[in-house]
Parts: sequence; C-alpha cells; structure tokens
Amino acid sequence: MHILILGGTSFVGRHIAITAVTRSHKVTLLNRGTHPAPEGTTSLVGDRLDALHGLDALEGLTFDAVLDTWSGDPAAVVRSATALQSRTEHYAYISSLSVYEVDPSAGGEGGALWDESAPLFDVTAPDARKSEYQFDKRSAEIAIEGQGFPKALLIRPGVILGPHEAAFIERGRLTWWLSRLSRGGRTPAPGPDTMGLQFVDARDLAEFVVRGFEKGLTGVYNTVSEVDRVTMGDVLVNGNEVTGNRAELVWKTPREILDAGVQPWSELPLWLDPESPSYLTVYQWDVTKAEAGGLKCRSAKETIQDTWAWMEEGELKPVPAPEGTKGLLGLPLEKEIKLLVQPGLMK
Repeated sequence: MHILILGGTSFVGRHIAITAVTRSHKVTLLNRGTHPAPEGTTSLVGDRLDALHGLDALEGLTFDAVLDTWSGDPAAVVRSATALQSRTEHYAYISSLSVYEVDPSAGGEGGALWDESAPLFDVTAPDARKSEYQFDKRSAEIAIEGQGFPKALLIRPGVILGPHEAAFIERGRLTWWLSRLSRGGRTPAPGPDTMGLQFVDARDLAEFVVRGFEKGLTGVYNTVSEVDRVTMGDVLVNGNEVTGNRAELVWKTPREILDAGVQPWSELPLWLDPESPSYLTVYQWDVTKAEAGGLKCRSAKETIQDTWAWMEEGELKPVPAPEGTKGLLGLPLEKEIKLLVQPGLMK
C-alpha cells in the first residue's frame, strides 16, 4: 500500500509511519519539514495552514490510504480532505474522546460505560468555540464525514503514552512522572493507588491504524485500554522500579491533594479526583468495538520501561527558559512540600 501521513514526524504520526514501513508499505509524509522524517519514508514539504499552496507538493499523487493527525484549526483538515477526496478511498483521522459530550451522572463507576454511541459535542452551539480542542477535533471529523470517502476511519483515543510522547519533559505526562521518580526522595503519590486509568501506547495505536488500513477498517473506534486494566499504583510503582527505586512513594488521599490546592491533571499528570465528573468522562470508556477491530494494548510496565529507555538516550530535555511556562505539566515545589508536610492524613 501507498500511505500518505499528514504529519508523521512526532509522537503518534511518527509511530504510525514507522509501523507502516516495518510492515512493508510505501510511506509518504507531508509536513512543514521542521523535524527529521523516520527512516524509510519519503518526505514532502507543505503547510496546510497555507490555503493557496500548502498542498501543492501532493499534486498528481494518489494514495491507497491517508492518515491525518491534525489537532489545530479544522480548516487544515477541510483543505486536505477536500483535495484528497478523489485521490484516496481510505481516510483515517486521529480524533479524540474529547469529541463526546457526556453527562457524568448517566454513566461511570457502577454504571454503564460510554461507547461510540455517546452524544457528541455540538459545534453549532453559541459557545462551542470556548472549548477549543473539542471544537477543533469534532469539526475535523465533520469535514471528513462530509467528503463521502468510501472508507472513513475515525479513531478516538484518550490519553496516549509511550516513547516520544513530548518534545520536553514537562510537556509529557509519563515523562514528567518518570523524571520526578528518578530524582528520588519522598514523592507525593496521588491516591487511591487502586484508581483505574485508561490510556493507549502510541505504538499500539499505530498497529491498530496500519492494520486497519490493510483490512479496510471503517467507522468510529474508541481506542484506549480496558477500564481499570491499569491503576495509578501500577504506573507509579512500575515507574519507580524502572528508574532505580530511588523514590519513597507517599500516598495521599484525594482530599489531601485538593486541600493543598493542587490542580488535578496538570500539576499531577494522569490523576483526577475519582469522585469528580472529569474522572468519569476520561477513564470510563467501553472499548469492546476497538478490541473487536484489532486493538491490542501492551502492559503498562512495557510502556513505562520503553519510555524510560528512550528518555535515557538523552534526547528529551527540560523546557528551555524562552519556551515559557504555558502548557507545562508537573507539581510545583512549594505544593510538593505542602503535600509532604500535611499532618496525619496519609493513605
């Protein structure tokens, strides 16, 4: 097969390109040329935000399948889907579970899990653009659906982890945790340790996409691991083990964490208060359809080991000062100290 990947040089797109090459497919990338292309691919330069000439490099080319990972302005997806409508039958898009608009009171722990029939985010609502990521991802899906591709594949992952997760330590969830654990000492561990997580290794997602192309897979798929297959304890205990058992995990209750003014998700990556609506909308998804379609998730320990091995290669660095602090993940030192000195409320 000849597969076009729009992007293909970072994280998910990179792993999909490598997987496709490994499985003996011809792979062409279209991107802005700012990062090295994976070995075995052909790289074309183009910027889809350029409405006039961004896709010129694709002129006259046809493809057996196209993979799109775009998460910004949906106009870029509109342009590529329109331009490629007559030049491929199979168009796949890496979307997100964020395109759903679910009511936490209608599902979650003790109730039915949400599947692909869950209600979708309304991009026509007056305040829709306030939820920028949801708006962009769902608008991109609509653009692809509107082109009438014979084979359209919409892939909706949640948390994606694995090697090459981020360009900088503080912009990756697992990379931040492994970096912190490797420093050792008393380390706040957000509990309960039995709290279930759902994520997908980018390499497993890549296998699902490429094999999906090979067998003509179409439709919508929620692509994360089974609910409660992995816990917060699994991540931190295994993370501590692979980084040398340098840290003493000090487990803290959700109430202790919130009372210390810690922001879930951003300051303690992956963690959400298990009693919160946010937890129920992130970590309570039915993946039966994706598993039937071929999704196979490796162990959390393997993801953690391989991510740490990649980090030890030295490619990943702290965010340089000029980058600023916007979008950074991790627990500020003053809040870590506050958590560790709390009296008597430990798990």
